[in-house]
Amino acid sequence: MQREVTGWYSPALNEQMDIAVYGHYGFALLLIPTAASNYLEYEQQGLIESISPYINSGKVKVYCINSINSESWLNPYMHGYDKAIRHQLFNDYIIKEVIPFIKDTTSPNNEIIAGGASFGALHAANLFFKHPDYIHGVIAMSGCFDLSVYTDGYYDDNVYFNSPVHYLPQLKAEWHLSMYRDSRHIHFIAGSGAYEVPDYSRQISSILNSKNVPHELDIWGSDMPHEWWVWKRMLPYYLETRF
Repeated sequence: MQREVTGWYSPALNEQMDIAVYGHYGFALLLIPTAASNYLEYEQQGLIESISPYINSGKVKVYCINSINSESWLNPYMHGYDKAIRHQLFNDYIIKEVIPFIKDTTSPNNEIIAGGASFGALHAANLFFKHPDYIHGVIAMSGCFDLSVYTDGYYDDNVYFNSPVHYLPQLKAEWHLSMYRDSRHIHFIAGSGAYEVPDYSRQISSILNSKNVPHELDIWGSDMPHEWWVWKRMLPYYLETRF
């Protein structure tokens, strides 16, 4: 498998941000880490190995970025306002820095799909819903799409506009909605086992149904907990059957 670790000093975040790239061709899969982990998490947890046949065949080229959750929502020593600002800068980093990097290192005609598990699923979905002109779909595994669950009671416009279950019901902009409806890849997957809350995925699905946005809601069984081995089944299955 072709593998490269690179990075740059991010003007948006004012710190070094590394990125791991796997593969040589295919649509771009931008993976957002869970919780407070980093750009090597998906490799270290074995998820990259689980999808290696699709990477090696040129179906997908994977880009794994760093998280800054420990500098924002998961930092207990920061005020909510500062967490929200830092989160918005993370969005800027992805759109203004990571997306151009992806376009420079893959075919310009290839789609960019955001993906992630757990907290990474929220980030991936939010990036797609906010920027469907840059990100063309989402694979969200075991996510909660209500950002206020993570904000320890803090709520402001930056929370609202990064929390899909809050802003999507009010969204009337046909520009966004038409691009959602044109996407072939809006996938929400969850298990029903220990520490899973499939109702989070059902909630976002219900909102999309109210907007007439085609998507896939896939709830796996009670033997599927909130665990890496489940996600290592989910993602290969979707790459095999949906792409």
